[in-house]
Amino acid sequence: MVYDVVVVGGGPAGATAAHDLATNGQRVALLDREGRIKPCGGAIPPRLMQDFDIPEDQLLTKISTARMISPRGRHVDIPVENGFVGMVDRKDFDPWLRDRAVAAGAERVVGTFLRIDRSRGWPRVIYRDKASGDEKQLCTRLIIAADGAKSRVARGEIPGADRIPLVFAYHEIIAAPEPSAHYDPQRCDVIYDGRISPDFYGWVFPHGNTVSVGMGTERAEVNLKQATADLRVASGLADCETLRREGAPIPLKPLDRWDNGRDLILAGDAAGVVAPSSGEGIYYAMTGGRVAAAAAEAYLATANPRALKLARKLFMREHKTVFRVLASMQSAYYRSDERRERFVSLCHDIDVQRLTFEAYMNKKLVKARPMAHLKIGFKNLRHLAGLVPETHV
Repeated sequence: MVYDVVVVGGGPAGATAAHDLATNGQRVALLDREGRIKPCGGAIPPRLMQDFDIPEDQLLTKISTARMISPRGRHVDIPVENGFVGMVDRKDFDPWLRDRAVAAGAERVVGTFLRIDRSRGWPRVIYRDKASGDEKQLCTRLIIAADGAKSRVARGEIPGADRIPLVFAYHEIIAAPEPSAHYDPQRCDVIYDGRISPDFYGWVFPHGNTVSVGMGTERAEVNLKQATADLRVASGLADCETLRREGAPIPLKPLDRWDNGRDLILAGDAAGVVAPSSGEGIYYAMTGGRVAAAAAEAYLATANPRALKLARKLFMREHKTVFRVLASMQSAYYRSDERRERFVSLCHDIDVQRLTFEAYMNKKLVKARPMAHLKIGFKNLRHLAGLVPETHV
């Protein structure tokens, strides 16, 4: 059998691509290792639920407030106006997405990708079957690689894929404590403290009966487990039962090229589509899967390899500006604790708060408020220059 598309990787990007393609009548195989859970705060915006038809029963809780905490312990609570931050656990959410793809008509294949063989006409995805341990193959017209940040597929197919900058993320899922002065089950805490992460941040994200507590950094010398233990102590969560531990690299810059000009497209983390500064990835992964499916449809209809470029073009048209702004913020504010103090002070500004969550929930910079953008730009320069006194909260 020759499949129209073989999708390698069954996370949010791969499962979304497989679902869209199968829904449109394509013959799709979804190859996934199964059993691996990516460390993830689990935050999803209302737009994701709307765009991808995610029912509310997938949410563990809805967050109404985000607390930004500075290196010196100052904090600002930002209300989520006109919306919410939904929380999912990847342990349950990813299998649900894969099951939905199968219900749409995709064939589920459980195994580990090994290589691509092009010696006999159509490309063949060679994998090791999980149940038997045997090498098997899937013959296909096109491949979508959605196998994560250190994509084995991408490294063999796309120049520069092995040089993508990475944040190493680690979190622990713990049993949720009772509400207290330290812990609010409807509040996300984001900790900007060089003792926890010298170049990124730590987080405490409620998941209903559990909590994700973790951090990320680009620096290989940082002890991720010790930093997370320190974060748990600082957050009053040291005595909570630890249910599981997970770690993985997360990319923070989209690759310049997402296709091999022949028969393969990247999607999700494999393409580098995690938002700088925030590290948000689920929405962008699913969007990456959707545009990869759209490019695949165009390729299958025309047999023109140039159609593969459509995936990156569609994604960047919609999200390039937001990614550029977030990358600038990370570069400006994450480099030192003094800059992080300034960043938390900036978060007190009502214009910053409103536009931050408008951009988060809608996934675009809201053009209806141009004066607010100008005001924020001016305030940002003043904070970076140290011309604004810190707000002591």
